[in-house]
Amino acid sequence: MSQRVQGVIARSKGAPVELTTIVVPDPGPGEAVVAIQACGVCHTDLHYREGGINDDFPFLLGHEAAGVVESVGAGVTDVAPGDFVVLNWRAVCGVCRACRKGKPWYCFATHNAGQKMTLEDGTELSPALGIGAFAEKTLVHAGQCTKVDPRARAAAVGLLGCGVMAGIGAAINTGGVTRGDSVAVIGCGGVGDGAVVGAALAGATTIIAIDTDDQKLEWAKGFGATHTVNARGVDVVEKVKELTGGFGADVVVEAVGRPETYEQAFYARDLAGTVVLVGVPTPDMKIELPLLEIFGRGGALKSSWYGDCLPTRDFPMLTDLYLQGRLDLDAFVTEEIPLGGVEEAFKKMHTGGVLRSVVVSSS
Repeated sequence: MSQRVQGVIARSKGAPVELTTIVVPDPGPGEAVVAIQACGVCHTDLHYREGGINDDFPFLLGHEAAGVVESVGAGVTDVAPGDFVVLNWRAVCGVCRACRKGKPWYCFATHNAGQKMTLEDGTELSPALGIGAFAEKTLVHAGQCTKVDPRARAAAVGLLGCGVMAGIGAAINTGGVTRGDSVAVIGCGGVGDGAVVGAALAGATTIIAIDTDDQKLEWAKGFGATHTVNARGVDVVEKVKELTGGFGADVVVEAVGRPETYEQAFYARDLAGTVVLVGVPTPDMKIELPLLEIFGRGGALKSSWYGDCLPTRDFPMLTDLYLQGRLDLDAFVTEEIPLGGVEEAFKKMHTGGVLRSVVVSSS
């Protein structure tokens, strides 16, 4: 039988979110119902609310989540009821051209649940990133469930489902940061601090955190930044060069998604260095760079999709590092809030002072 649970929806563009009753169907073939224990409030959810992703309202928001599998549909063998999982939005298909090339982290046909969750009147909901986890329970494709060690704190490891993984992966998987490298990270929110953590895990010896918020720079130091730069009134490019022997950084991670910060990243890298764009721009943004500079500087200009992660590989490994005390995911959690606190959490994104608000289950 379908279940009626509480969930947070965005009914129309720019309107405050609503806590309301949603209907979760029994899982069909290849699907799973997951009881959500924790879900981070990510800027992507705000993008959905503001119509910045698409206009398929109403949206069931939330996607950065961990919980316990409650039930599974026919043919599901990789997870079972009772498994503790982190949800992902890259359930690889195994047959697209990327998967067949042995690059499943680029999968172009990722799986989502085939059925729709609805409002009580039958209105179909669009789950954020195919997940919709600001809810007591949600329906996903079973491939979106990645088993991790159940000893882990849900509010912490749930963040691997999006922002923290995007940042760590941008540094390690996309940027290829390795021991002895110099790394600059522009924008020190959850994703940017994830990139700082990734650079530190990979053995970078110079890690420069750049932001306009002193509180965020302090957080970045706690995650492993060796230097911080407040970009207000400072030439960011020259400062990065000053801190890297006059050369620029081997890898620059742009975690803001704006033309002006991307241009800073482009010029702040060393010759043959790498720029990684992991910040999400809006459709109207454009950038203009001299083609000769692109050619003359060499290196690579990359975009990082979900940190180019493979959830089945990366989530369990990072959870193990967390349990070993080598990856402080708890430090990303600024506050724990109830389902009804999502709108207030969105407001805090604009005022600062919060790295991640995390919705936690009351049950």
